[in-house]
Amino acid sequence: MRIIRYRCGDDLKLGLVQGEIVDDIKKESGESYSCFIDLLREAYERRVDLKDFIMERVEDDKSGSKVLPYKDLEESSVKGVKLLSPLDPPEVWGCGVTYRRSRAAREFETSTKGVYDLVYEAERPEVFFKATASRCVGPNDEICVRGDSKWSVPEAELAFVVGMEEEVVGFTVGNDVTARDIEGENPLYLPQAKIYDGCCAIGPSIVTVDEVGVNPKLEVECRIYRGGELVFKGSTNTSQMKRSIEELKAYLCLYNSIPAGTVCLTGGNGSSRRLLP
Repeated sequence: MRIIRYRCGDDLKLGLVQGEIVDDIKKESGESYSCFIDLLREAYERRVDLKDFIMERVEDDKSGSKVLPYKDLEESSVKGVKLLSPLDPPEVWGCGVTYRRSRAAREFETSTKGVYDLVYEAERPEVFFKATASRCVGPNDEICVRGDSKWSVPEAELAFVVGMEEEVVGFTVGNDVTARDIEGENPLYLPQAKIYDGCCAIGPSIVTVDEVGVNPKLEVECRIYRGGELVFKGSTNTSQMKRSIEELKAYLCLYNSIPAGTVCLTGGNGSSRRLLP
């Protein structure tokens, strides 16, 4: 199932996308859920599978409150209605050098040779802190670049969402914006290259594990427009990742308590790094 969050007037709502229509996910009180993490917590406390809990909350709604066609939310074509990031993650983490192409691109760019080859072949993956909710933006919002960087790149990536018991409950899309010249100068500058205001975009939806599996094979595409013109298009498939989602999640949570709703970006394939200085 596909879960979104949107603003309607002054209200925040969670919705379930079913075909072309969005159904509000409502509490027993009749109010709409506004927070994905609250939804996770309540399903967990009741010991109900997340999918079953969501369907129960939609089907028990007797108000007949079908909202809007999803395309109206996606295109922001209705006044007062705006599609948002599907959740406000307490933490966002990232994984690097998970694709062979990414290893080659980063090795080419850095002045510290060999470091990315080593991590690609190593047992332990690269896992780094990326952002907090305040540093993230949602769909159709503007990402940011650092004023002290002359070469910043987008990295479109599959991201997984962690549940109440550090399990993977779903997937979303993330944009791990990176100041490539700062990272390339010295790998120790990675936090400055990765973490700053507007450094991460998340959304537009969360797709639950029951729909795509724990290690989904999905196409990830990145398009960049300037002045309305397409200047770059690149894609990869998550089947090309060297490491599994479960492996990345295991290292993320190893001696590291992760709050529910944490998002982890699984790495880009490096195509936009080489082509967009």
